[in-house]
Amino acid sequence: MLDYRHETFLALCAIGSYTKTAQHLHLSQPAVTQHIQFLEAQYKCQLVRYENKQLALTPAGEELRGLLTRIAADAQRFRRSLDSREYQREELVFGATLSIGEYFMPRVIPEMLKESPRLNIHMEVGNSRVLLEKLRQGELDFALIEGVIDKSKYHSLVFSLERFVGICAPGSELTRGTVDFQALLKYPLILREQGSGTREIFENILKAYNFSTSSFASVMEIGNMAAIKELVAKGLGISFMYEIAAHKEIQQGNLAVIQIACFDVQREFNFVFLQDSAFTHKYLDYYRLLKDASKRASSGGR
Repeated sequence: MLDYRHETFLALCAIGSYTKTAQHLHLSQPAVTQHIQFLEAQYKCQLVRYENKQLALTPAGEELRGLLTRIAADAQRFRRSLDSREYQREELVFGATLSIGEYFMPRVIPEMLKESPRLNIHMEVGNSRVLLEKLRQGELDFALIEGVIDKSKYHSLVFSLERFVGICAPGSELTRGTVDFQALLKYPLILREQGSGTREIFENILKAYNFSTSSFASVMEIGNMAAIKELVAKGLGISFMYEIAAHKEIQQGNLAVIQIACFDVQREFNFVFLQDSAFTHKYLDYYRLLKDASKRASSGGR
């Protein structure tokens, strides 16, 4: 359990305002200020400062936030492990971004349970930003992320490389042969919402071509992958996603992969947890379990 002044510091880091932090914690603003001043006196260094009227952390403040975040997260993990011992089960709480959670893990989880039947698996599916925040808050043991992450802030291991493709309706003129990327801009684009890993990866690809989503004829944002695939199948636009997410529909002939000249994109699925966690050895065990289960699931064919 963190000292209450450390909890105030973490809240200030997240909120970025003394006034709003006080409101959030139901304290007076002078009390928040006193907590921070106490910590600065205790550690004999400045933790926060103002830059262009914006609250910012000093390098020491950043280091303290990282340390306290790990301690708080590890404490939550420890409490979960104690609760599960009573029932002779092992709680595994993790997050997965949409493509991984809906199209990759349903094949992998049965293999994990064959290897470790005592696992109580709790998987939360969400976008990258939400999952990484929950990881920092200690609500998740690890996260399986398909998007771009700052690997300097997390312990990250690649557990899969997956093809990223353009898709269209099977009757589209785009299925008649190879097309240049620029030829796709005249079509409506259907894609995930801001914050999703799939969206972030696609926007980075567009930057490499000196384009943006506004370069397309029109853009439709949909927060549901099944809805995106259905709209594309009806010929209402094109989309980009991991091939694994559209594998079933492609096999059934309801969607088609667009053959794009000089476009062969693979991206990482990453296993992510907090750096320097006291449970690093345990998370590495989970990583190996996941990798082995994935190999067994793949050998059975998709």
